[in-house]
Amino acid sequence: MERRLSAVLAADVAGYSRLMERDEERTHVAFLACRAAIAKIITDHRGRIFGGAGDSVMVEFASPVEAMRAGVEIQNRLADQPLDLPEDLRMQFRIGINLGDVMVDNGELFGDGVNVAARLQALADPGGICISEGVHQHVESKLKLAFDDLGVHQVKNIAKPVRMFRVLLSAPATPTETATGQPPTKPSIAVLPFTNMSGEPEQQYFSDGMTEDIITEISQFHDLLVIARNSSFQYRDKAVDVKRVGRELGAQFVVEGSVRKIGSRVRITAQLIDTGTGNHLWADRYDRELADVFALQEELAHAIAATVGGRVQAAARGRATHLSPAGLTAYDLVLRVHALRLKYTKSDAFQARALAQRAIEIDPTNARAHAFYANINYNIWMAHWTAERESMFKDIYRHAEHAVALDDSDSIVRCMLGFVKVFAREYEEARVHLEKALASNPNDTEARLYYAVYLIATGQADAAIEQLDLAKRQNPFDLSWAPWVRGMAYFTARRYGEAIAVLNQIPEPINEIRGWLTACYAQTGQLTEAKASLDEFLRIARHDMVVYPGDRLEDWESYWHGAMEYRDQRDFDHLFEALHKAGLPK
Repeated sequence: MERRLSAVLAADVAGYSRLMERDEERTHVAFLACRAAIAKIITDHRGRIFGGAGDSVMVEFASPVEAMRAGVEIQNRLADQPLDLPEDLRMQFRIGINLGDVMVDNGELFGDGVNVAARLQALADPGGICISEGVHQHVESKLKLAFDDLGVHQVKNIAKPVRMFRVLLSAPATPTETATGQPPTKPSIAVLPFTNMSGEPEQQYFSDGMTEDIITEISQFHDLLVIARNSSFQYRDKAVDVKRVGRELGAQFVVEGSVRKIGSRVRITAQLIDTGTGNHLWADRYDRELADVFALQEELAHAIAATVGGRVQAAARGRATHLSPAGLTAYDLVLRVHALRLKYTKSDAFQARALAQRAIEIDPTNARAHAFYANINYNIWMAHWTAERESMFKDIYRHAEHAVALDDSDSIVRCMLGFVKVFAREYEEARVHLEKALASNPNDTEARLYYAVYLIATGQADAAIEQLDLAKRQNPFDLSWAPWVRGMAYFTARRYGEAIAVLNQIPEPINEIRGWLTACYAQTGQLTEAKASLDEFLRIARHDMVVYPGDRLEDWESYWHGAMEYRDQRDFDHLFEALHKAGLPK
């Protein structure tokens, strides 16, 4: 049997059965139109269709470069293909490309070279392309494309693991270089002009103003690259395809929306879309009274920007977790550190610290690497996962200060230092840094949570709850530790029932939360629940801590000073009294 080295492209319609179930005739006609467009592109790039049944196509190319060019052109063409399908029945293909040895029998190709292409296709995003390491090696230096290294994967019926790469179709063909000569690594986002649905031309100023305010507010996120107004406003009053917008502007994400005036009320819709896949990451609707136009515009711009910023940051962290260790830059390492530090487990903390150290070694000037290193070490210090607590806190303080020295305009870096200064009992300096963090980015809900911790520590629990409420209104996409801070605020404000309710909603509580629950139960007279919670807290602490403090109340004072550094001793007395009521002896 003849054997040869071939580049194999596998293409398949994503969700074809669902589309056929919804509307057989329109789906079939749309598929035929797509297949005709694909066939022409394959011919233009000297490919040969050798197989494929139903909604799939299998193609052979002599060159992986031509296979890649064809794959990119197919996805770009199909994104622009006029199809008689509604938005919820969009037809998107997944494409996989592999370079491998194949067997040839009567024009058909067989073997692992073909099977791997099929597996890559199944793992690609709708509208996306996934390639093998062999293809990547041949095309990386020849084509102006960007790639995500997805690492090594074990795929079905293939003995050897396959290293995979995602083609970033939304990346610009010639990325703009930064001062270091490298393409920008920050997630890029474009805000398209909001559509005026009111039927009143004089309302156009309001929808344009909304768009401009959202651009301004999102621009305050230090780790997002926001496309300028002049670029995004060229799409006003045009029917746009977000994938094409992504390619033309070099934007990985797009925000679009509409404004509709209904009598004395206004309805604003907004949505966030990944331009690489066309997937909707978030959408919401806001109905408001149109009393004070400018106040309304400001409120909604803050809310949309805060939510969009959080969603894009989360998406970027998710992508970083799929990169192989070899493909990680300092920026990607910091994204992965950020994701790990929010899990608050012992193993994740130490893994995050190692990655932060590596990021600092690669780029000592990366302010967030130093800030996150300080924050992770605080978590280790607070949880007693180290015996060297005194020297570690000095290291925490040093890195937090150095981070601000490197970049004092970053709200996250600022609030990390402010948070550390709370536990150094430098409350006035803490306030200054935390307020500067919020001034530089009022939409940063994480900075607002750290500010709430400062307010709790300084006896302003009611003000902390107001900040938490504002963070919730601005961005319902809560950080995992927002209920934790709210529970501490409620306890400090002597609102024990509300504290118990919110702390019990945390799905995977860290041990400190059991301690706060113990105190809340005790202060409400629920001593059976308090004793059970205390026993569980102590049991986990014995197993988890490097040095177990002991079984008496005074042994735990250092721990609780690390959990919440109250300025007023009466707040500590309130907490220790509750723990004693629960059964912790003096």
